[in-house]
Order: sequence, then structure tokens, then C-alpha cells
Amino acid sequence: MLFLKSIALTQFKNYSHQRFMFNAPIVAITGANGIGKTNLLDAIHYLCFTKSYFNSVDANNVQHGVIGFRVEGLLGENGQDIPVSIVLRETGKKEVSCNGAAYEKFSQHIGKYPCVVIAPDDVELIIGGSEERRKFLDTLLSQMDAAYLQQLISYTKVMQQRNSFLKSCAQTQTRNNALLDVLDEQLITAGNAIHTQRKNFLPEFNEQVIRFYQTIAGKAEPVSVKYESQLLQQPFEQLLIQNREKDYLLQRTSIGIHKDDLSFEFNGEPFKQTASQGQRKSLLFSLKLAEAEELKQHKGFAPVLLLDDVFEKLDDSRMHNLLHYVCTQFGGQVFLTDPHPNRITTAFEALGKKVQLIELF
Repeated sequence: MLFLKSIALTQFKNYSHQRFMFNAPIVAITGANGIGKTNLLDAIHYLCFTKSYFNSVDANNVQHGVIGFRVEGLLGENGQDIPVSIVLRETGKKEVSCNGAAYEKFSQHIGKYPCVVIAPDDVELIIGGSEERRKFLDTLLSQMDAAYLQQLISYTKVMQQRNSFLKSCAQTQTRNNALLDVLDEQLITAGNAIHTQRKNFLPEFNEQVIRFYQTIAGKAEPVSVKYESQLLQQPFEQLLIQNREKDYLLQRTSIGIHKDDLSFEFNGEPFKQTASQGQRKSLLFSLKLAEAEELKQHKGFAPVLLLDDVFEKLDDSRMHNLLHYVCTQFGGQVFLTDPHPNRITTAFEALGKKVQLIELF
């Protein structure tokens, strides 16, 4: 079991310097709104991903009025204690080390200590643009397979080079198809690898989502997740050739796996157009729990699960179903936040489970 034993925060968000010790599989963090509950969860996310879940700019996570921060954690895995440290220096340089060894590339850390977050703004996964859903899928697959993450990094880098080249062609009013062929070949290699893995993964994942939806909602409803990609209709190479003139005019790459999407359906209709608020919340939690279950099956141990303010988002029935799964079947360490300690205590007493309660002041 992956178990976070402690975390120390220095100049991180609203924390000047504070250490937290964790001694239970389920940890509830309570306190008034704005006191730092979500910030503590985000610090745990930093330990797992080397970055914030809520703010992609490291400097924005530094405590107001100072420069730099430090997040240190002690993770227990297979009977071994492993220290992990994230430091943002005064110079703006970030350093990440695990078990005393610094990483040359932060991507080497991804997937070692898997983590799943469920937060209020995650509803954008259901109702927002395709970028949110690609990010969700890529985060999951990158934690499962380091090779997938490297292909994703490679694809993004080549696409940026290709877009820069197309812009330079427009500026100089010239074209160089030979150079574009070279970039296309590199883009195709990475793109096809990513597409294949996404396509092969989704059927099994869809089954997990349906199962968890029935668990959370407490009843069977016709929901499904489908993979949408231009590469399902034609080979990537043909698409790039057909759209080359368009790309020259637009000065960017108009087709590829960076346009992929996940579509959610309810009874054969678009989910966000037909589903109720309760059904949307059930789907969101189902997607996240399916993510956690896939990581658990692939890694052989459960990821750390971070639940931010979930009591406010679900009715009593759905909340009970969620907590029952978390307490009896998940098998991993869970951190959750709620401003009402009595609600936490009552909920877990009803399930006959102990919880470590941390009250922030």
C-alpha cells in the first residue's frame, strides 16, 4: 500500500512552515473556508506530480510576500520510507528529488506515486472543452506508462516546431515541403503511438465508468464513454497530406491527436444536454473512480485519492455510496476536506470506519 506518512510545507501558499503527520488510511481535513484545506491537498499532489493541480505556474504557489517554497513528504511503500522533496528556489529554478536523488527530468517521477484528485472545478471535464478531457486521459495513461508520457512530450514538441515553421513560411511567403515532410514523419510516429494506446484503453475504461456510475447513482442507467479521433477515419499520414494547404494558410497544425476528445452519452444522447445535475456529478465521480481503479489494477496498489469538498457536491445517497466504496473496496489512502467536522464524524461512524481528523485553525 502506498502511504503518505508526513508532509512539511515551507512558504507554500498560505503555509509559512507547518508539518502534518498522517497515521490512518482515511484522513479528513476540516476547518473554515480559506484556511488552507485545499492547499494541503495540492501539496500532496505536488509530491506525486511535481506540480500543482490547481495552478500550473509554480511561482503562483509561493506564499505572498516571500520568494520560493519547499514541499517535503515521507512516503511508505513496500515497507520502505521514501523521502520526496520539491523545492522552488529564489532564482525560480525548481528541483525535485526522490530518496535523495535529484531528477534530471521531472517526467521521470510521473507514475511512481500515482494520485487521483476529485475537486469542485472538475465538472469542466463533463461540460467544458475537449482540452480538459484530453488532459484527463493523458494524466491517467502517463501514470500507467512512462513510454506514453514520452511520446506525448515528443508529439507536443514536434507540433510546436511544425507550427513555428508554418508561421515562418507565411512571414517569408515561402514553402518548404521537404522540411515539412521530415516534421510530419516525426509527428506521425508519436501521434500513432498515442492514438493506438488511447483507442485500446477506452473500451475497458468505459466498462469501469459504467460500473462506478451504477455504484454512485445506486441504479443502472445507460451511460457510455466514446473515443473521438480523426485518426479513426483515416491514417494520420493521409490526413496531414490532405490538410497541408489548409495548415499553410492557418499557420498551425489543424489535425492530429491533439484534437481528440471523449464523448459522454446518456441513453444515446449527449450527456451534458440531457443529464440532470445529479447525473452529471455521478458521471464525474465515476470517471475519477474508474481512473483510480485502472491505476490500482495496473500498478498493483491503489493511488492516493484526494477528495476536495465532495460533501457539498453530492446528495446523501450518492455520498454514502461513494464513501462505502472508499472505505471497503478502494484499499488506498484517502484525503478529504470538509468545513464541518461533525458531518465527517457522523458519515464515517455510520460506516463503522475510523478516520484521522485534522482541524485547521
